[in-house]
Amino acid sequence: GVPCRPSKPRGRPTHLHQMIRTLLAHPGAARMAAGALAAGVTGGLATTYAMRIDEEVKLDFKDVLIRPKRSTLTSRREVSLERTVRFKHSKREWTGVPIVVANMDTVGTFDMAEIMARHKCMVAIHKHYSVADWRMFAERSPETMPFVAVSAGTSTADLEKMDQIIAKCPGVTTICLDVANGYSEAFIGTVREVRARHPNHTIIAGNVVTNEMTEELILNGADIIKVGIGPGSVCTTRKQAGVGYPQLSAVVECADAAHGLGGHVIADGGITCPGDAAKAFGAGADFIMCGGMFAGHDESAGELIERDGKKYKLFYGMSSSTAMTKHVGGVAEYRSSEGKTVEVPYKGPVEDTIRDLLGGLRSACTYVGAATIKQMRSRTTFVRVTQQLNPVFGTHDLGKDKTKK
Repeated sequence: GVPCRPSKPRGRPTHLHQMIRTLLAHPGAARMAAGALAAGVTGGLATTYAMRIDEEVKLDFKDVLIRPKRSTLTSRREVSLERTVRFKHSKREWTGVPIVVANMDTVGTFDMAEIMARHKCMVAIHKHYSVADWRMFAERSPETMPFVAVSAGTSTADLEKMDQIIAKCPGVTTICLDVANGYSEAFIGTVREVRARHPNHTIIAGNVVTNEMTEELILNGADIIKVGIGPGSVCTTRKQAGVGYPQLSAVVECADAAHGLGGHVIADGGITCPGDAAKAFGAGADFIMCGGMFAGHDESAGELIERDGKKYKLFYGMSSSTAMTKHVGGVAEYRSSEGKTVEVPYKGPVEDTIRDLLGGLRSACTYVGAATIKQMRSRTTFVRVTQQLNPVFGTHDLGKDKTKK
């Protein structure tokens, strides 16, 4: 119970006494010393056991609004949502509206692609179609080919099928290499290998959420980096693994890294409404990718479920037990499901959703004075907020309820 003080040195102060005085006078130095003492020394080599906390605030779409700015635009009609992109490695140019439907087997369908292509939007086709299915689709709808991507993981079977699809469907010029964890050395190797095999194809690769891996994937052959870990509506990675990154900040940081190397990024996940899409473009995204927004439509896969006079369609994450049971026979014993299965209220034809999304983006552009979607990132200032909407009547809009139609 008695305060402990260093004894007063006799004669000249020793190095130990000097060190103790420094620690008592400077609490910050004391903390650093405590961290040093936490390091273990084994076999003459120092092994540091350090936990690092990044205390910089990271933001999601819900944390901000876009500040309006003076504009010379007089109508939403004046806004162009198309842009022409030249890709770093493939050297190809693509012109269209930079919206991509996710490569999930409920929404990344051929039927969806045909409708989206009419609006010059893309679909990353899910990887579970056969080569024969692809060939039939390419013959039936050749005008859609510039607006689709063939998807694959890292398995030998996936990559071999991808090669066959590309050989049979020469109009397909975009590849989507998609894994949940884009941080593995094996995935980087796959990107490098696919680039070597298909030097003239545009490669989308992901997912990652930090600048250093964005740069790594671009330097190894990817043209477009898919950004997002855990923000999706039916993704449970943050719950199951505790891993993730707030999506708005991830897009800002990855876009900055990609653009410095001549690459591009897709904001993948977390986009719940046209306003979120506008924020993603304002944050620097070159493309956006959505899954849940396009679920529940006629063009979505799956049967229509009717219950109590209302209609629904099934929607699930590709790491859910539903998807794994369907495609690989179940969840492997060494892993857990990282996706959920939900019933989405039936929305009718996807055409209405597309028009709603495009209309919201045009409106956002007029509010900040951006004549093109590309100008959004240079015209956007975000405002930190604590509330997005007036909640007095809830979020349900009877004007958009099609479950009873």
